[in-house]
Amino acid sequence: MANAPHGGILKDLIARDAPRRDELLAESEKLPAILLTERQLCDLELILNGGFSPLEGFLNEKDYNGVVAENRLADGNLWSMPICLDLSKETIDNLGVKPGARITLRDFRDDRNLAILTVDDVYKPDKEREAKEVFGGDPEHPAIVYLNQSVREYYVGGKIEAIDRLMHYDYVGLRYSPAELRLHFDKLGWSRVVAFQTRNPMHRAHRELTVRAARQRQANVLIHPVVGLTKPGDIDHFTRVRVYQALLPRYPNGMAVLGLLPLAMRMGGPREALWHAIIRKNHGATHFIVGRDHAGPGKNSKGEEFYGPYDAQHLVEKYRQELGIEVVEFLEMIYLPDSDEYRPRNEIPEGTRTLNISGTELRKRLKTGADIPEWFSYPEIVRVLRESHPPRSKQGFTVFLTGYQNSGKDAIARALNVTLNQQGGRSVSLLLGETVRHELSSELGFSRADRDKNVGRIAFVASELTKAGSAVIAAPIAPFDAPRQAARKLVEKYGSFYLVHVATPLEYCEKTDKRGIYAKARAGEIQNFTGVNDPYEVPENADLTVDLSKSSVRTIVHQIVLLLEAAGLLDQL
Repeated sequence: MANAPHGGILKDLIARDAPRRDELLAESEKLPAILLTERQLCDLELILNGGFSPLEGFLNEKDYNGVVAENRLADGNLWSMPICLDLSKETIDNLGVKPGARITLRDFRDDRNLAILTVDDVYKPDKEREAKEVFGGDPEHPAIVYLNQSVREYYVGGKIEAIDRLMHYDYVGLRYSPAELRLHFDKLGWSRVVAFQTRNPMHRAHRELTVRAARQRQANVLIHPVVGLTKPGDIDHFTRVRVYQALLPRYPNGMAVLGLLPLAMRMGGPREALWHAIIRKNHGATHFIVGRDHAGPGKNSKGEEFYGPYDAQHLVEKYRQELGIEVVEFLEMIYLPDSDEYRPRNEIPEGTRTLNISGTELRKRLKTGADIPEWFSYPEIVRVLRESHPPRSKQGFTVFLTGYQNSGKDAIARALNVTLNQQGGRSVSLLLGETVRHELSSELGFSRADRDKNVGRIAFVASELTKAGSAVIAAPIAPFDAPRQAARKLVEKYGSFYLVHVATPLEYCEKTDKRGIYAKARAGEIQNFTGVNDPYEVPENADLTVDLSKSSVRTIVHQIVLLLEAAGLLDQL
């Protein structure tokens, strides 16, 4: 084990357990195994490589209670974030997870055995207390939503023996373990390193902030972005890393290096800032920048901030003496157009002319293709962002039509497909209910569970096509609200989703049914038929409601096109 900076010991479990790797691997094949989730994998990787030192495993109950209540492990070591292996009662019972048991921890992505956990204890956490003490208690906080909705009911604590490191296929040369990064600093002759945490693209203000921090402390800069799990809706890490790589030449020669951190963020504000400082100390940094609203998730539905703007700085300052890393507190950097420079907000005289572009405004300019000035960001960075965020007229979208059998939704879908293809500019995909049933869902029946599964498959295909920039037209019956909402949520990760309720009355659908399908359903020849012996839940959040008994297909298609044009999706077609 290598000595950590400031006299600590880096608990690199991969290095520690390397001599026993073959023995542990053989044992792991015989043990019951747990497939780890993406967040658990992020946590495991940093436990194994020493990023979470002094942790040697997932927290047992004593350590967990100490961290929640006092930011301390049971042995008194400073630690601010619960790192817990959550499991369901079913998994615990089926695998015989109990004190003394040995369990293999396996990567869900490739089924590789990564480590063996020796169980200390199995305990049921007080989630309400954890939510309040660690994250502040607001039920809208994303970490609390995750805690209540996704985290399983039991935690399993215990120490870990390492078998193998996680396998990554992207940016391998930038993925330094703590020991590797400290060795890299040694090779460069760096004795003072200012670490900068980020989960967003960096612009000119960030460059000015980090250069100023480094010069004031006669140090170099470690740009250390999170590439594990961040806040939902954040820009993907592939785009962000390309931005950081483009920014690096803008630093004075040799001042900065880039390393990636596979952390699963909790957006925990003050607690997270303290956690981040400990992690950067383990990676060899001597200084750590804590800015305004560090790791905060923004505002709740009432427009209230989850944390005060400098709560994180205050908490980290409280533990300054024992942290082993110097905290660099920085205020927001503001651009002064008259002198073409950035300065901290507290150094700007009252009445000085300033300029700023908010995150919301930046996203708007990226969507519309509007100018992003060089005083805000460098051209090479804007180029990277525009590649990943094309203007609205080039983005994918999904039009999801729902209604009774023979409501006209298929005719509308076909006509809209022709209209969009005629205009050109992007590929158009048509997912008719009957086509999907034949090609993707041929084994499914018409029970509620099978209907939901069918809509889920349509949503998945639509989301992938939307992500690729296509226009998607889907037209299933989709009688139930929950899967329609799930479809919207999935597609909107990648583009716009428009729910069109084809509200043609059932009587009209039945009267104009030339194929006699309704008659067969009335005669009992078809079961689970929507509108006859199965319900249809009317959408309450449709973006457009139309009725073929009152309007023509041509008129309805025109209404949909106007909806798309108003959103800027067809401007350049």
